[in-house]
Amino acid sequence: MPALPRPQRRRLLLITLLLGLVLYAWQLGSTGLVDETPPLFAASARAMAETGDWLIPRVNGLPRYDKPPLVYWLMGLVYALPGQQQWNPLGMWAAGFPSALAAIGVMLALADTLLRWPQPPFAGRVPGAVALRPGLTALSAALAFGLSPLALAWGRTAVSDSLFSGLVALALLLCWQAYADPARPWWLPWPVLGLAVLTKGPVAVVLLGLTLLLFGWLQADIGGLWRRLRPLRGLALTALVALPWYLLALHSEGRPFWDSFFGYHNLQRFTEVVNRHLQPWWFFLPVMLVASLPVSPLLLVGLARAIGPLRRSWCPTLPLPPAASLARFAACWLLAVLLFFTAAATKLPSYWLPATPAAALLVALAAQTGWSGHGGRPWERWAWGLSLLLVAGLGVGFLLARLWLPLIIDPEMPTLAVELEGSPLVALVAACWLLAALLGWLCRRRRPPLRLLALQLPLVLFVPTALLPLWSVGDRLRGGPVRQMAAALQREGRPGEPVAMVGVLKPSLHYYSRRVVIYEGIGVEGPINLADRLRRERRAGQQPSTPDAQPTVLVVIDQTTAGAPFWRHLGATEIASAGVYRLWRLDRRRLEASVDHLRRNGFVPDWQAPRPERY
Repeated sequence: MPALPRPQRRRLLLITLLLGLVLYAWQLGSTGLVDETPPLFAASARAMAETGDWLIPRVNGLPRYDKPPLVYWLMGLVYALPGQQQWNPLGMWAAGFPSALAAIGVMLALADTLLRWPQPPFAGRVPGAVALRPGLTALSAALAFGLSPLALAWGRTAVSDSLFSGLVALALLLCWQAYADPARPWWLPWPVLGLAVLTKGPVAVVLLGLTLLLFGWLQADIGGLWRRLRPLRGLALTALVALPWYLLALHSEGRPFWDSFFGYHNLQRFTEVVNRHLQPWWFFLPVMLVASLPVSPLLLVGLARAIGPLRRSWCPTLPLPPAASLARFAACWLLAVLLFFTAAATKLPSYWLPATPAAALLVALAAQTGWSGHGGRPWERWAWGLSLLLVAGLGVGFLLARLWLPLIIDPEMPTLAVELEGSPLVALVAACWLLAALLGWLCRRRRPPLRLLALQLPLVLFVPTALLPLWSVGDRLRGGPVRQMAAALQREGRPGEPVAMVGVLKPSLHYYSRRVVIYEGIGVEGPINLADRLRRERRAGQQPSTPDAQPTVLVVIDQTTAGAPFWRHLGATEIASAGVYRLWRLDRRRLEASVDHLRRNGFVPDWQAPRPERY
């Protein structure tokens, strides 16, 4: 099918950009950083901008080896802009910029690909199928990604997942474009892949390679892919982009960097369960369905159609013309992510994020196909109806929120249910979802891309009018008290006085207070570790000291931990409180006397045991 005229493509891309800005940039800086990982990224990036050390990320006085530097560099460039207190007081504009940029970029890349290479309705394999209005299909693909619950969550979070997934998506789309159109430069995907490796590591190469192998096998054209993409030369370009930083980091940090980044954060995460993220082998199947809500039934239809009928031969499906093979490529892309991360021992929902652009393509391409009442399999004809039922069911569920809101029990947000019961926000959420169901039902007999857009557009409205205000309520209740504690630390802290947080651990306390914070958990070893670390631990911004040199320590503690017997008898002075947190000034001599008693009962400090995630 021919590409749309350039003026029409530009108009549709402008519409896609505006929709992306609404979904991902609107009020980006109005809430604070979400504990626990985003403040670590944000503090590292801010430190880069302030110190001028752009090689190794450092947070809370320690090097942070978990991710390569590209996401920190992008955050740091925004942190380097003047006037942060006026336009970025909570830090989220700078910290969330790479994630939002990547999510909007994926929406534009998906739309542009479908506008330049409109896809036939699965090569005409469905009786009665017709492809209509490729511009609407392009918009619906962009929105299928932009409205994914997974993409929305991570596209507004200050971590590296959205940027990594966006760069992998761009590299894969450029690979397919080079295969589909001989006029496209073969080398374009490979520098982008290098940027992905600079974002999260060599897993980007594995995902791209596995996708291309699956696609070449299904297409019976591995040789054609090899000739078009020239992977050996391409990987040399990837290495040229990514390798210099890794070599410099190894030269600068040596064995600790190698053991932490390659040993723990890559190899060990794949081969062993870390941080108790043990999940069953089928974990990503429900994640896949949740990530494509509310149109998950269309995803299943698109996946089945894209693969095509299987045959018993070395080539399991019929090859497709390169320019008409995008759906099959998307299916291989999704399956590559599914297979690789299913094989990994450690499983997290965010690992599915690189598959969400592929899922969006499959949803949109399934929805662009119309079929007659007697055409297609019954479950294909029921997919749209089931999607409408999901949307309507979610709307009714929010409409009946008063029945289930009292079941929400969160110790850090004890008043959440009461606030939501008295707020019109939940009713507004229900109205948006019920409107989407109504428009989808009214347009059920319209041209296929239009009926999907009719369902999606009210959900776009749902994000700024309901979802973001709800997010603000959660931030005020959960994050606000931590920021108040940080302000109290700045106000009450004495020169050189150390700071600790025990019980519920929030890295945002370090970010907002700009103080090195010693973090200890709820165990009985907490007081022993704290006393020992104050005497012996050395890090940038925190030097060892004796009780005579520094007689007090500021401790931020939650009210549950404060009631534990090994904390409540220390005679601390409470100088501030907010939410579930208390700010104590603790006499170190009394702390050490209590620690001596614990030692006599057999407890020993364990803070020097390896803890790769310690902050």
